[in-house]
Amino acid sequence: MAGKPDADLAKVLADLAIEMQSHPDTETTLQSIVEGAVAIVPGARWAGVSLIQGRAIEPRVPSDPLVAKLDALQSELNEGPSLSSLREYRTVLINDMAGESRWPRFCQRSLELGVHSLLAFQLYVRESNLGALTLYGDEAGVFSDESTVTGELLAQHASVALSGAEAENRFDVAISSRDLIGQAKGIIMERFDVDGFAAFDLLRRLSQESNTKLTTVARKLVETRGREG
Repeated sequence: MAGKPDADLAKVLADLAIEMQSHPDTETTLQSIVEGAVAIVPGARWAGVSLIQGRAIEPRVPSDPLVAKLDALQSELNEGPSLSSLREYRTVLINDMAGESRWPRFCQRSLELGVHSLLAFQLYVRESNLGALTLYGDEAGVFSDESTVTGELLAQHASVALSGAEAENRFDVAISSRDLIGQAKGIIMERFDVDGFAAFDLLRRLSQESNTKLTTVARKLVETRGREG
């Protein structure tokens, strides 16, 4: 009987991992992560994920509007527990916002919104830092050692699922870009009676001279042809 809770948790996490990896895109994967966190991590009332987009931190799929406000506030201040978890590669726990001195502006706003505790986890795979999963509690002291262990296991599963979803999205974008460039090449070949190499070279030069991405030049050409038709 002593091992039953651990076995139950392993089963729940395994089922959740399968569900997360079955989603076709990043957005639904993120939604599954957030919903799973609120459902299985003891003490979690609300949750949200912040992703790294270039040099910016982008709040995504908050379980409640107050999460969106607090995630956005951290980005505005360029500091906060979620950002510390993300940048310092560690789990961050705030047992009581009222007694926390590291991020006073963030904690004050949290208390105003009825948030009294927080638990943040880094989302990463190998050397890739994906973002942070942040859980919020409506009372002080609601996050236990069990919450931390469960959350860290969930974050590991979530990181793998999220990385897979983003890789699939990049593949879809690459295929779409290739098809778009192919259409633009065909238009140029027909219009100027040139071969594929010459058509691609013209697209490349247009891209360089206008300082515009190749796919953007191709899309404009295809859209213009569509309006002409």
